[in-house]
Amino acid sequence: MDKKECHEKSSGSDEELRRWIPISSVSEDQESSEEQVSGAVYSEMHHMISSIYAELHFMFKQDYKYDQFLGPEGNVDVELINKSANKYSLRFPTAGWYLWSATGLGFMVRDAVTMTIAFGSWSQHLALDLQHHEQWLVAGPLFAFTAEPEEAVAEIHLPHFISLQGEVDVSWFLVAHFKDEGMVLQRPSRVEPFYAVLDNPSFSLMGILLRIARGTRLSIPITSNTLLYFHPHPEDIKFHLYLVPRDALLTKMIDDEEDRFCGVRLQTSPSMQPLTFGAHYILSNSAHLEIIPTELKLSYRSPGEIQSFSKFYAGQMKEPIQLEITDKRHGTLVWKTVVKPVDIQLGAASAPRTFSGAAFVRENHRQLQARIGDLKGVLDDLQDNEVLSENEKELVEQAKTRQSKTDALLSMVEKKGDRALELLFRSLSERDPYLVSYLRQQSL
Repeated sequence: MDKKECHEKSSGSDEELRRWIPISSVSEDQESSEEQVSGAVYSEMHHMISSIYAELHFMFKQDYKYDQFLGPEGNVDVELINKSANKYSLRFPTAGWYLWSATGLGFMVRDAVTMTIAFGSWSQHLALDLQHHEQWLVAGPLFAFTAEPEEAVAEIHLPHFISLQGEVDVSWFLVAHFKDEGMVLQRPSRVEPFYAVLDNPSFSLMGILLRIARGTRLSIPITSNTLLYFHPHPEDIKFHLYLVPRDALLTKMIDDEEDRFCGVRLQTSPSMQPLTFGAHYILSNSAHLEIIPTELKLSYRSPGEIQSFSKFYAGQMKEPIQLEITDKRHGTLVWKTVVKPVDIQLGAASAPRTFSGAAFVRENHRQLQARIGDLKGVLDDLQDNEVLSENEKELVEQAKTRQSKTDALLSMVEKKGDRALELLFRSLSERDPYLVSYLRQQSL
C-alpha cells in the first residue's frame, strides 16, 4: 500500500467516525450540559461517546495526525504555535462534542470557543519520591488548557490508560491541577473506560492520578502500546521495541526521537489483554536473534526522559520473524506479531525523508577526516556532479598526507552549501556504506 492509499484509508476512517460525532443543540440560557438536552438524549450521547473511545482504542490506527479534531460539522484544524513547548491553538466553531483522536482528549462545548492546549511533563511537577510516598500513580497525559470564553466549555474528557477491571476502584481517580499555590486534587465528575470527565471545568495544567490506599498491594491493569521500529540497512536491519503505557505524548516523543535517526514505526496489533503496571515482560523471537535486553519492565517515564527499549539485529531479513511478549511471572502470552520482509520494504518506501546528509557530514567532520576510504572515487563523483572543478580536485590531491587531503575536501565542500554536502554524503554512502552506517549507529 503506498502513501496515497494509506492516506485515503485513514481519511475513510475519519469519515466513518465523524458520522458518530453527536451534535448538541444549545440555547444561551441553558447553564449546564444536563440542561441542554433531555436526560434520555444526554445518556444516549454519553453512551455513544464511550463507544467511540472504545472503537478508537481497539480498531483505529494509533498514529492519527496531530493537526485535527473531529467535530459535529467535520474536522477542526489544530495549529502548532510553539513546537518546543508542544503547544497548540484551535477554535471550535459551534456547540457539540469534539475529539482529538491522536490523544484521546475530548471536549463538550456550549458555544464557539477558542482554546490553547499544551502538553506537560509529570516529572517536572510531581517528584518521583513523592509519588511513591503518597502512593500516587500517573494515569494519563498532562495537559495545560486555556479557553476563551471559559464558560463555553461544558466538559473536558481527560484520557487515562488505566483498565477498569478487576480490583480497580473508580474512587481512586483524581484530577491533579498544578497551580501557583501548588497541586490541587479534584474528583472527576465520572470515570469511563479510557477517559475521565470534568464538568464545568476550571483551566490549568491538569492530568489524571490514581491514589491507592496505603498498604494496598494490588496489580493495576493498564492499556499499553507496543511500539516497533526498524532502522534500514542493506546488510543488517536493526529493530527497537518499546513497551509503554498508552500516553499520546509519550508515543509522539518516541516517534520523534526514532525519526531523528531514520527509525520507521511498523503497525502492530495491541496487547491481547491489559498489562500490569510495574510487571516484567520477556521478548522473544522465532529466528533466535539476540535481543538486548530480553526483559522489559512496564513503567511510566515522562516524555523527554530516556525511554527503555529492546534492540535486536535481523541481518538482511529474508524470512519472516515472529515476535512474542510473555508475562515473566505467569508465562502467559500477552502480545505477538509477525514482521515480513515486505513490511520492511513498504515501511522504507513510505518513510518520510527527514534525514539530512548535509547535517551528517557536518556533525561527523572529524570522523570522516580520519576514515574516508575511497577518496579517489569520492573526488571523481564530486567532479562528475560538478561539485568540484578540475582545479579544485587537483588541489585536494596535492595535499601531502591522506588526512590533509580529506580535510581539504571536507572544508571545500562545506563552503559550497547543503547541495554539495548532500552529494558528498551520497557518494560516501555508495562507496563506504559501512562507515556511514557505523557513524549513524553511534548517534543512537
